[in-house]
Amino acid sequence: MFFVISKIFSFLLTPIIWIIILLGLSLGLKNPKKSRKTLIITVIVFLFFSNSFIVDEFIRLWELPITGTKYLTENYNVGIVLGGGMVTFDKKNDRIIFRENVDRILQAVELYKTDKIKKILISGGSGSLVFNEMIESVILKKYLITIGIPENDIIIDSISKNTHENAVQSSYILKKNYPDSNYLLITSALHMRRALACFNKEGIKPASYCTNKIVGERRFDIYYLFIPKAENFILWENLIHEVSGYFVYSVFGYI
Repeated sequence: MFFVISKIFSFLLTPIIWIIILLGLSLGLKNPKKSRKTLIITVIVFLFFSNSFIVDEFIRLWELPITGTKYLTENYNVGIVLGGGMVTFDKKNDRIIFRENVDRILQAVELYKTDKIKKILISGGSGSLVFNEMIESVILKKYLITIGIPENDIIIDSISKNTHENAVQSSYILKKNYPDSNYLLITSALHMRRALACFNKEGIKPASYCTNKIVGERRFDIYYLFIPKAENFILWENLIHEVSGYFVYSVFGYI
């Protein structure tokens, strides 16, 4: 139930939905003055959420810093890769489709190949309300085996559907099979804050290795400062999802 409610909640917190509602109000109001004011507010909201500089500054406040592989001070027994938006499977053509968060698993492969981690734990079942058969960790395990990583070095949690469950299921596996070991948590820079809090709550104290970093150096060119971009609505959606998720998790006692 929490999983379903969280999906609905995330949908309602999408800025584009707010703009659609405001636009509908502006068109539906019979009072011309109120309609005009609402339309102006709609335009202002659109310009705010489509601005690259503004969204990057807010993301900068939430993202945790990344660490270069060569700067890791120790080797880790298990690298924990959190699922979510890395892959799907095209049944018709019998092939894996890599998605926007694939940086997580690619970084994990590099860490494994450079002996920074000894084993890879992929935590993630189906994060979809519709495609329940798309078990991300199972798909990724098959892929890792095809590129030469021994099956014995791949651990999967195919049950968890959200970050809280990632932490619960992973901690169970690690405490049972790899106690008194050191762990490296691998997920996006935007997601790491909530993920670390969840794992700490479950008694696992991993080091962090952030991926998928969104913001770079500050820019002040005209295009970046003033030209609206549709992709910024997706960035806002992801940021709001993480910030609201953190506070909802705190209310439920997950962190």
